[in-house]
Amino acid sequence: MSGTTATPDPIATIARAVLRLGRRLRSERPADSVSLSALGILATLRRRGALLAVELATLERLKPQSLTRLLAGMERAGLIERHPSALDGRARSIALTARGRAILRRDLEARREWLAGAIARTLSIAERELLASAAPLMLKVSEDAVSPDLRMGNS
Repeated sequence: MSGTTATPDPIATIARAVLRLGRRLRSERPADSVSLSALGILATLRRRGALLAVELATLERLKPQSLTRLLAGMERAGLIERHPSALDGRARSIALTARGRAILRRDLEARREWLAGAIARTLSIAERELLASAAPLMLKVSEDAVSPDLRMGNS
């Protein structure tokens, strides 16, 4: 091999970094936390408010059968509650409970605490500023190919 080194592929580096950070954040969750699927539903309900099951399935990219089982367990655990929809009495609106909100908050706080500490321990001030400025761009990219009515805005 010659004395030159290959320039790293920025797309591959970004993908590797996002995947590795995602795995690490998942490992920093409280041991007794709910499943990642349930956590996603709790976060969506917190951001969007009460939703019909079909809306929730679309937003979470879950099959209706999987969502039905998941919601049943979450309702038994007191994380969500269902009420007749104001728009269609036959449909049920799914809402976050105080317990669900507390579980979500505890999970997010544990991961944020680890992330803040890791950033403080490993990055210079300039690197922290650069990372902070990249975060909104990463969110923007994450919403690509999502229909405009499903965009999460600044959440």
